[in-house]
Formats: sequence, C-alpha cells, structure tokens
Amino acid sequence: MPRANRSFVPGLTWHITHRCHESRFLLRFARDRRTYLSWAFEAKKRYGLCLLDYAVTSNHVHLLVKDTGRDAIVRSMQLIAGRTAQEFNLRKNRQGAFWEDRYHATAVETGEHLQRCVVYIDLNMVRAGAVRHPTEWPYCGYREIQFPPQRYALINLAELGNSCGFERVEEFQRAHREWVAAALAHNRPMREAYWSEAVAVGGEAFVCKMKHDLGLRGRSRNIARNEECSLLRDAPAPYRVDFAD
Repeated sequence: MPRANRSFVPGLTWHITHRCHESRFLLRFARDRRTYLSWAFEAKKRYGLCLLDYAVTSNHVHLLVKDTGRDAIVRSMQLIAGRTAQEFNLRKNRQGAFWEDRYHATAVETGEHLQRCVVYIDLNMVRAGAVRHPTEWPYCGYREIQFPPQRYALINLAELGNSCGFERVEEFQRAHREWVAAALAHNRPMREAYWSEAVAVGGEAFVCKMKHDLGLRGRSRNIARNEECSLLRDAPAPYRVDFAD
C-alpha cells in the first residue's frame, strides 16, 4: 500500500476510512465483507489492534481504532487491506488495484466527540438508503456493541465505553441506543464530511494541541469551527496519514 504523509500523533483515537479503487463496489458481496472482518480479527490477535467500531460497506470501510503503540495500526491496515484484496483478486482471476491509494485518518477527541463519531459510523448504511436501522446491517459495529458475542469479538467494548466517558458497559450500551434513536428521530443520518476529511475533530483545546504537536507539519493546517466542534484541516488537499515511522 503506498505511503502517506507522516502526520501521526501517538496515543490518540483515529477514524480511518478506506475506499475501493475508483469507488467501485468491490465489497458488494457478503463473503468479501466477511473476509475483511475476519482479517480485522486476525490483526487483533497478531498485533493487538484496538478496534472500537466499524462499518464495512459495498465500496468503502470505516474503522474506529485506538493507538496502542507497537505500530499496531499500520501493520493491521497492511494485513487487512492486503489480504482482502489478494483473496478477491484470486477468486475473480483479477489483476489491478483493489483499494484507493491510501486510507484517510482523522484524530477524534474522546468523550462527546467520540460519541458522535460512533453514531456517524453506525448510521453509514442508513445514509446510503440500504437499511432503515443499523441493526439491519450485520457488517457494522452496532450489533456487536448491543449484543456482544461470546467468541470472536472484534470491538473492545470496555475501552469504547470508557473512551466515551462511561465506567460501566451497560450504561454505555443504553446511551448508545438512545444516541442512534435520537439521530434517526431527528433525521440526522446525513453525511458530515469532516469525520473523514479533517486532520482532527474535537474541542478547541484538543485541536490546537494537535496542530502544535504536528510541529512544522501543522503550520499548513487551518483551524475551523462549526456548531458542534473544532476542526483541524488541510488547506491544499484531503488529509492522508501514515502510522509508520
């Protein structure tokens, strides 16, 4: 997978999006979405990937991950994306790129901003018009959050709840159901591009610190604000990130 700009700040939570080549529907078959998630589980076992939420659609994926060091994120992305593409191309006797050149990553502040990001990820296929409620799409994290499997869990539910500001998993699950229900009731599953295009999303202090921590690389990034959050944005082009050294 081609290298991306080196703008990584360790220890943060990241919303990663990765699109199929030319936004083609290369993940339209359920078996390929299952393959992607099976390699995500393998990355969890091999590298300790800390996955907090996910959504696998027909032409792109969302992953919400927490950096735990040891290059866990970059190694996991190489494994998941590489093996998914290899298996698809082998089965289809196909050659050529499966993924868009690089994945995008946005740093998300924990607490209320992370709560909103989780809801945004879970409502992806509702926005697409494929389902009316995220529980109807088995390839997103909503089901796993609400009905944790006894085996082969992908999501670190305790870490997700803690990162969203809850001490008990049950309290987080109840709040999560309410957030999704409120978003659907108020017709708020619309696309908010900054979750996938900004350098960072959070409160003003978090975004300012992110800009500072990037050093020289932060100078070209601009701070913007909307009604709900502050954003750190790339001026010339969409943000790309590489977790490698």
